[in-house]
Amino acid sequence: MLEVSYPPGAKDMAHRHDAHALLYVLEGTIQMQLKGGPLVTVKAGETFYEGPDDVHLIGRNASSSAPARFVVMLIKRRDAPVLTPLEGQK
Repeated sequence: MLEVSYPPGAKDMAHRHDAHALLYVLEGTIQMQLKGGPLVTVKAGETFYEGPDDVHLIGRNASSSAPARFVVMLIKRRDAPVLTPLEGQK
């Protein structure tokens, strides 16, 4: 389990987890998009799920003025990395 903080306007690079990722937003609003799926806005108190085969294209703070925080529980192999960056994904 880990806590992630996005400063205002922050975003992630494309990546995958090779895990079941269960996300719960603690503060603010984030936007997530998996390859082949819609852009989803997730607010404080809401959840988001990524499967082990999903490619996470967009992960960002929806606000340019307020921070966002969330916790992620990863169910993965013990030796698997937390995330694997992907180059050139769209």
